[in-house]
Amino acid sequence: MEFANQDDVKRLHELIEGAECVVIFTGAGISTESGIPDFRSPGGLWTKYKPIDFGDFMASAEMRRESWRRKFAMDRTMNTAEPNRGHRAVARLVERNKVSAVITQNVDGLHQASGIPDSRVIELHGNATYAKCLGCGLRHELDPIKEAFLADETMPICTDCGSEFMKTATISFGQSMPEDQMARAQRETLACDLFIAIGSSLVVYPAAGFPIMAKQNGSSMVILNREPTDLDSHADLVINGEIGPTLGDAVAVN
Repeated sequence: MEFANQDDVKRLHELIEGAECVVIFTGAGISTESGIPDFRSPGGLWTKYKPIDFGDFMASAEMRRESWRRKFAMDRTMNTAEPNRGHRAVARLVERNKVSAVITQNVDGLHQASGIPDSRVIELHGNATYAKCLGCGLRHELDPIKEAFLADETMPICTDCGSEFMKTATISFGQSMPEDQMARAQRETLACDLFIAIGSSLVVYPAAGFPIMAKQNGSSMVILNREPTDLDSHADLVINGEIGPTLGDAVAVN
């Protein structure tokens, strides 16, 4: 475990305390410390499973079935994960009204589990903790879908409109980004005076454009990630180290 330089932690604390409005942007790195593997790193989920394109999902019943197989296989890890010190530190800042919004690329729901209200979390890539009908948009809880599927791979059908096009409420490859969430993220980004990017490789656009948008609008920018990113040269402070301990120390959260 690589710990951040304490001078950097102190500087992060000072930037947070001196800011009027902070926006937090999180990627997979904040959740790996909760035991959730990321997608892009060597050994990540995409080295084991080729992502299912949205077009293939819509065109093929077998691809839809395979997506549910993967979902419930991954649930063995997802369902045991709990918020870590990094999540708790972000939640504390939201509770203090220091952070106006948490923009996240994650689909694990751990920010909400840490106590952050849904209204303060902007999920750019959706949420894997429930399902949604692509026909009528109705939300469906996963437990009855899982029970039926694990019994004999019965595919879910929407109880409202009868559509067979049901999937987790996540954004797949080839699927349009959620316009309302993107618009909210832009509004929050342009309103902040400190933007902190945490645990993201900052290579997936359009999401990775928000840190630069904030910087160009006059905000200070911090990048906290285990590895360097392509946007490090734009940041006012770059910290390469473990996320939970760094944020926990900066915010004084155990």
